[in-house]
Amino acid sequence: MPVTGKERSMATINITGSSFNETVDKGGIVILDFWAEWCGPCKMFGPTFDAAALKHPDIVFGKINTEEEQELAGHFQIRSIPTLMALKDGIIVFNQAGAMMPAQLEELIKALRDLDMEKVKADIAAQEE
Repeated sequence: MPVTGKERSMATINITGSSFNETVDKGGIVILDFWAEWCGPCKMFGPTFDAAALKHPDIVFGKINTEEEQELAGHFQIRSIPTLMALKDGIIVFNQAGAMMPAQLEELIKALRDLDMEKVKADIAAQEE
């Protein structure tokens, strides 16, 4: 079943520079899709991203238009689109350029759910010492 505009607006959110911190500071899992209107692979990946958002309503699925949000794209050094970035509890735990197949995105979501953030935070603390 194709995702209509109304369903998409309920499943994914558009992230801007002004809404970024508010979105990621809520904690939990946030998956970001850096894209642009002119990008063919972005358009091909869009329905996969939208379908995952509908399937996993407890996860924030955000879309960042790199043409409109150049400061955000620059801050995260986005060099290729689509780029998928995932944060858990405000920490970037995944960052990869290129579209994913639906099964790959589901594997990523499972890995994000299973990720032990106490261990991640301990590893970060150890690296900073």
